[in-house]
Amino acid sequence: MKHLMVCLTLLAALCASGLNAQDWAKSKLEQSSRHREWAKVQHDGRSVDAYIVYPEVKDKAPVVLVIHEIFGLSDWAQLAADEFAAAGYIAIAPDLLSGKGPNGGGTKTMDPNTVGQAIRDLPADQITADLNAASDYALKQPASNGKLFVAGFCYGGSQTFRYATNRPDLKAAFAFYGAGPMDDTLNRIKAPVYGFYGGNDARVTSTVEPSKEKMKAAGKVYEPEIYEGAGHGFMRGGEPESPANATHAADVKAREEAWKKLKEVIEKLGK
Repeated sequence: MKHLMVCLTLLAALCASGLNAQDWAKSKLEQSSRHREWAKVQHDGRSVDAYIVYPEVKDKAPVVLVIHEIFGLSDWAQLAADEFAAAGYIAIAPDLLSGKGPNGGGTKTMDPNTVGQAIRDLPADQITADLNAASDYALKQPASNGKLFVAGFCYGGSQTFRYATNRPDLKAAFAFYGAGPMDDTLNRIKAPVYGFYGGNDARVTSTVEPSKEKMKAAGKVYEPEIYEGAGHGFMRGGEPESPANATHAADVKAREEAWKKLKEVIEKLGK
């Protein structure tokens, strides 16, 4: 909860500064040549908007479930999905705020100042069901090879770690600067969990050692990487087109190294 509240504070600051518009991410996304589409994923009488991007490859590809930040399914979250597709994977990013906006809309229809609170109020079981429905939808696509991975950022990083406790067929989970659960649900994890953290992000990185201890005691695989000098949100801040890029060289380096590690794992486990 403390981690979520800090994310909400960050959200308010970004909303006030206008940075949440992420016009640079939207512009880059519009230049993508990959096939991108929206799907209505149904479960338990609920309809979830999901953004799915296909890679330009000749063989069937693994699926990466992308869990968005505290900002909802923003332009950058969609860009992140596109970048997973650029790496050769089918990427699906569900909008966990589906139905929370005006007239049943999602993130894009909401006042940015209400997004954080709305995410905080989401029931855990609904989040899991949304993620499962999106995963199952992507896995059933003819271009899928049936191998599932999950990656999430900030709020989504914590949800990624939590999702690993609920999805036994995961091949691997990639938690970016998100804290792990500290209860016995860790015993249910089947897949290896890879964590990616900024060295200058003590608020989150301080949770790494406790997570290591809990995962080790549970006999689970947890491999965290801490990137010296990088801050919170380095996967977004280290983007080539991001306004923060010019002053955050450590974020750029962390982003490159994290991508390298992630691809190595998927290439090993996603065949």
